[in-house]
Amino acid sequence: MPLPGTRPRAHVSRSQNGSSCTRGPALRPARSTALRHRHVEKEKVSPHRSVIGLHLVLVQGDRVLLGLRAGTAWCDGWWHVPAGHLEEGESFLAGMVREAREELGIALEEADLVVAHTVHDYDPKTRESRLQVFFTANQYAGRPHVAEPDKCAELQWWLLSALPEKLVRYTRQALICIRRGQSASTVGWPDAC
Repeated sequence: MPLPGTRPRAHVSRSQNGSSCTRGPALRPARSTALRHRHVEKEKVSPHRSVIGLHLVLVQGDRVLLGLRAGTAWCDGWWHVPAGHLEEGESFLAGMVREAREELGIALEEADLVVAHTVHDYDPKTRESRLQVFFTANQYAGRPHVAEPDKCAELQWWLLSALPEKLVRYTRQALICIRRGQSASTVGWPDAC
């Protein structure tokens, strides 16, 4: 029973999948159309949009393939797994297949990709976040080589237990988490693990 002078609260229930659903009137009806529209505009929240990074973790035994970044103006001189960004109009599986072909000259099938880890990376300086998706591949055709020498100086297999010091921060975290069997993590957020 609401207190005098207060509005009734909406009943919030949980659906079977855990999402919340609101039933009943959350607020009293607005007195005029103008007030009702102004109220709706305040409550309208746009969904978050983020750049999606696609990363390929190729492992042979106890070694992982890393590329030395060069000529990109971002983390040049640092090691990173073969990677790129999702492009407009493509699925993340198709994007990873494309990036593997462009960067390493290898052919992958979407069905051979496995999502191994996802990092939600936040840069407090720029206040931008990116979703970094790391895939492993069950098989591929061809021999990995530097197919974009303007972006990668060399490829090298590194021991997972002895990764290079200059390794992109979220890549290091993803590789450690993959070895632990952890599927997701955050970097840069105040509550990052």
